[in-house]
Amino acid sequence: MTTNHTPLFNRILVPPKQSFFLLGPRGSGKSTWLRSAYRDAHVIDLLSEETYQQLLARPSLFADEMRALKSGGWVVVDEIQRLPQLLNEVHRFIEEKRLRFVLCGSSARKLRRAGVNLLAGRALNRAMHPFVPEELGARFELDSALQYGLLPVVFNSEAKAETLSAYAQFYLKEEIQAEALVKNLPGFARFLPVAALFHGQTINVSTIARDAGVARTTVSGYLEILEETLLCFRLPAYEAKLRVRERRLPKWYWCDPGLARSMKRYSGPVVPEERGALFEGLVAQAIRAYRDYRGICDTMSYWAPAGGTLTEVDFLLEQGGHIVAVEAKSGRDFTENWCRGLRAVAELKGLKRRLIVYPHGPVLGTQDGIEVLPFREFCSLLASGDLWPT
Repeated sequence: MTTNHTPLFNRILVPPKQSFFLLGPRGSGKSTWLRSAYRDAHVIDLLSEETYQQLLARPSLFADEMRALKSGGWVVVDEIQRLPQLLNEVHRFIEEKRLRFVLCGSSARKLRRAGVNLLAGRALNRAMHPFVPEELGARFELDSALQYGLLPVVFNSEAKAETLSAYAQFYLKEEIQAEALVKNLPGFARFLPVAALFHGQTINVSTIARDAGVARTTVSGYLEILEETLLCFRLPAYEAKLRVRERRLPKWYWCDPGLARSMKRYSGPVVPEERGALFEGLVAQAIRAYRDYRGICDTMSYWAPAGGTLTEVDFLLEQGGHIVAVEAKSGRDFTENWCRGLRAVAELKGLKRRLIVYPHGPVLGTQDGIEVLPFREFCSLLASGDLWPT
């Protein structure tokens, strides 16, 4: 299918040459990007109810369409999680006709349960994230990003607050209710704003269960749903020297500050009490995006000492045995107190660099080698590939 559609912004995702899964939260711009990147591909849009119902009733129609295509061509299957049984046919036509597939979806839940391993080695994995500053250029505004987030569906809206509110309702209706992911929809609806309060914190399942009025085991399942529908992610604790009994809980982040606020039903200007978590989450998401897009690190984690003090480091990025430590601070002006966590890890084996990221201001440096960067400068560092000192 050919289209003249052109995206508003150039996304930095580089598509591979072979078949791949493209997963990302709803509204992250996957379909828009696909229309631009694969203008001549054959498209199967499972978000179309007519197409979905036809293939649900007669899955053989998919094979009939594939047989009619030229060998080696591209096929885009949008919202593949709605009919994961099609993966068997995808596997067959990769082998038989050397067709190349882009398998796009907003949920990994049904795909994992349907045996995506059938395509192991035949389809790579790629992710689409909310916008990063590199993609927006001069249009990026930090305060707006903290208030409304950077999901393309919201960023491009003239009524951002209303779009965010509608997003939350659409998620409940289309992703949760329509796919029958939970039995107790009212309970899940009560759970969402409570889970949003833990943005940037370690997860306390008991507290969430009590406040949402659901069982602990149910909360654990709900958290998995948020991860598998790609709205949230966990950041593990750094455990190089921790004994099992000292193992710390992961920290919890929403993939977008606007989403975290909308789930709490916040729409006004960001208040000081929430700014710290929102900014830390934005830094976490920027690192995560560049890990997936550019491979800037192998793993990311957070560091906290076993003694249970308030000292911690927000992010440890590891690659090839080397570590870069990153601390996010939402304050306006640099103070020496910001360095406490980074100084606590100064002797960490493999540590190559220590960075503090703050919203706005000059690039600074301390006498003991800690670099202080405004958020835009930090994102430019991630984009340039110069994060790791030579």
